Amino acid sequence: MVPQRSVLIVDSLEETREVLRTALEERGLRIYAASQAEKGLALARKHHPDVIVLDLDFARTSGDDSTGDEISSGFSAESQARATPLVVLGSARRGQSSLPSGEFVSKPYHYAPLIRKIEELLDQARQPARKAS
Repeated sequence: MVPQRSVLIVDSLEETREVLRTALEERGLRIYAASQAEKGLALARKHHPDVIVLDLDFARTSGDDSTGDEISSGFSAESQARATPLVVLGSARRGQSSLPSGEFVSKPYHYAPLIRKIEELLDQARQPARKAS
C-alpha cells in the first residue's frame, strides 16, 4: 500500500486554505493547514508533508509574532532537512535576502497554475533519485 501524499498549506487567509484544501483533497492528497507560521512549522515537523505551501506575506497581517526572516529560515531549514519541496507565495522584491529557497509564486496568482506546480513537485518527489555517472 502506497502512503497517502500530503501537502501543508500555511496561509492566514481562510479562503486560500479552503480553496487549496478542496482542490487538493479531490486529487487524493492529505492536507494540513495553518493560519500562523509557528503552527505551520509545528505541523511540518510533526507530519513531514511531501510539499509545503507558504505565504510569506501573511506575517504582516496575521498577528503572528514571528518576523519574516524567522519564518523564512524556519521553513527553509525544515524543507532542506527533509528534502521537502517548498512553494513560496508572496510579493517579493528583486534582491530580497530573506526569501527561503524553493519555488517562488508571485502574487497575484491563479489557483490552477499553483495547483499544477504542487502536483509537479509531488510527481518529482516520487521519482527515484538518479545516480551520477
